[in-house]
Amino acid sequence: MTAGLQLGVIGSLALSVASSVAIVICNKALISTLGFPFATTLTSWHLMVTYCTLHVAQRLHFFEPKAIDGHTVILFGFLNGTSIGLLNLSLGFNSIGFYQMTKLAIIPFTVLLETIFLNKRFSETIKLSLMVLLLGVGIASVTDLELNLLGSVLSGLAIATTCVGQIVSYI
Repeated sequence: MTAGLQLGVIGSLALSVASSVAIVICNKALISTLGFPFATTLTSWHLMVTYCTLHVAQRLHFFEPKAIDGHTVILFGFLNGTSIGLLNLSLGFNSIGFYQMTKLAIIPFTVLLETIFLNKRFSETIKLSLMVLLLGVGIASVTDLELNLLGSVLSGLAIATTCVGQIVSYI
């Protein structure tokens, strides 16, 4: 890998993390601190910005569009919208730390579902990495003082819809 390409990848990852953290902090401030009660509206704004950004990126030829059947698009859209809505609701009832742990838990649970239902196999290195991730999520969850039943249920539903949406998007 060339130095310029590595720098681009590192910069892109840093921008992704920074923007994700900023979005979470803004959403938490809107929902909890400022009392913005419209998580569905927040979800639609997220989806609208995503659509517009992808539309501009396509026009600038950052990626090539691929043909996808309508049924898959509708299913993915429904699951993605539901996932974002549940994540936003979860953020309203949980601390930012628990919300971030919810997002981290999506990765191992997606792997688990793929293993159980699609008979997909993963290397020992990936399994070990996921065990470390889950151990960290478990430790952090136990020590998070703002844990509550409704927030936990919303987080569980968000994990489930996100995992299924991720799997459906590439089956």
